[in-house]
Amino acid sequence: MEHAPIVVHRISPSGGRRVTIRVQGHETVLGIARSDADVSEFLRRIEVPDPDEVLLGGPRVIEWQGDGPHQYEPESGPPPPDLP
Repeated sequence: MEHAPIVVHRISPSGGRRVTIRVQGHETVLGIARSDADVSEFLRRIEVPDPDEVLLGGPRVIEWQGDGPHQYEPESGPPPPDLP
């Protein structure tokens, strides 16, 4: 199965997602995205035509790993118990 060349990895515990590009079997980190605007900027820097269209589901070049697309902050878990 062919993998998408741009990978948005799972959300880190502190928020944000690492974004990488795969070219000929090598992976290069483009940066840490904290929003769609960051991913769009990374795509613009590597000269992807129409980065916003690609980000919003245009040609299948982005693989969102582990978490839903367009999410950048970890879901908050249950509130901590009250301490006496």
